[in-house]
Amino acid sequence: MSVFARLVEQLAELLQPLFHGSAAAAAIVLFTLLVRLLVLPLSRAAARGQKARTALQPRIAELRRRHARNPEKLKRALLELHTEHKVSPLAGILPSLCQAPAFLLLFHLFSSAEIGGRANELLGHRLFAAPLGERWADALSGAGVFGAAGLVYLGLFALAAGVAFFTYRRTKATLAESTPVDAPGAGAITAVMPFVSFLTLISVAVVPLAAALYIVTSSTWSAVERAVLYR
Repeated sequence: MSVFARLVEQLAELLQPLFHGSAAAAAIVLFTLLVRLLVLPLSRAAARGQKARTALQPRIAELRRRHARNPEKLKRALLELHTEHKVSPLAGILPSLCQAPAFLLLFHLFSSAEIGGRANELLGHRLFAAPLGERWADALSGAGVFGAAGLVYLGLFALAAGVAFFTYRRTKATLAESTPVDAPGAGAITAVMPFVSFLTLISVAVVPLAAALYIVTSSTWSAVERAVLYR
């Protein structure tokens, strides 16, 4: 943890001439972008896998029709089809799994009063008027929704909501194309999954501001990435 704290501090020092009091916040954004850049090959592989699964939908629908009364045979046939075309159902979740350690490190870093036996100086850094180690509840209990810190959160909420709505529309369209209507639970998946993107708003409200900044930056990257890779 102390090594990770030092990395954030060094990035903040590097960005200090440009961002002044918000240098640590800028360092978190830069760190997030570096993490997303590292997992980009996995994201590209996931996009190729999604396109391949979409292309296979007519054959999958035919298998479901042919083996409707034999679930075991259908399961084997689907596995053989995916193996033949080298399509993994797990490819889509790998980018998120690889990002989880980075988010957890950042969350823990800005939730700890001490790092390596000394006071965590990063907690004193801010994004404009909002301390990176505090939460939305702290801003509300201070000057309120329209206080200086509250306005920072309103900006993050607005950005997160815009990205979530964009992702909602793309996810809804993608599911309509790639989810067979006769697949088990297809209706529930198509109805519920698009709304998952709005969970970022809840996350931004309850985690430390530094972690919220990571979430908003990463979700924005994801929206742009999907628009490019899934076009």
